[in-house]
Amino acid sequence: MDIPVLIESVAGNGYRAKSGEPLPLTAEGETRDEALRNLRQLVLRRLHAGAEMIALEIPGTTAPNPWVEFAGMFKHDPYFDEFVEAMAENRRKMDADPDVP
Repeated sequence: MDIPVLIESVAGNGYRAKSGEPLPLTAEGETRDEALRNLRQLVLRRLHAGAEMIALEIPGTTAPNPWVEFAGMFKHDPYFDEFVEAMAENRRKMDADPDVP
């Protein structure tokens, strides 16, 4: 698990490592690495005490596609392929005719 951490120097007092929500924790140390180690320990203590970090998936709020129920409805229709070919042939003729807009 990766969480964003802000590391900043503290005037005359080493470094501060700070995480944001959902774990608003702050730790200090004489060095940058020590501040990170101390912050890691704080996070681990929270997790070992029963806290959990999970990703929550929220389904989209858009309406379902109304055409999905019709998908594949012609796959067993013997005349459908003929119909599609007739449309394609008609399109080719129209594309070849310069008078058709």
